Amino acid sequence: MATVDLNKENFSDVITGNDIVVVDFWAPWCGPCKSFAPTYEAVSEKIPAVVIAKVNTEVEQEMAHHFQIRSIPTLMIFREQIIIYSEPGALPGPALEDIIAQVQALDMAEVHKQIAAENAK
Repeated sequence: MATVDLNKENFSDVITGNDIVVVDFWAPWCGPCKSFAPTYEAVSEKIPAVVIAKVNTEVEQEMAHHFQIRSIPTLMIFREQIIIYSEPGALPGPALEDIIAQVQALDMAEVHKQIAAENAK
């Protein structure tokens, strides 16, 4: 599957309509972002069960601000609309695939239970 370009119009639908969404916050002028793009695209082809998406922070400044993106590239992974992973920096393909596998293996019932416990405090 090719990467999906996210914007404020489709962001909510993509996040709520898919179990796992990996988001790359990037900018056209960013050298590391350009270097990471082929790796990111290759992972999107290898793992079709996961939505691989991109947010151009130059165009979608409001979204970048909302998610407090301070450094690019920044990768964020949503599972069941919950941010499971958020870190700046590009990853090699195998490392990204490993993180996605870990997210896929999470016991989401336990994650929801932990969130509920935190919110109850």
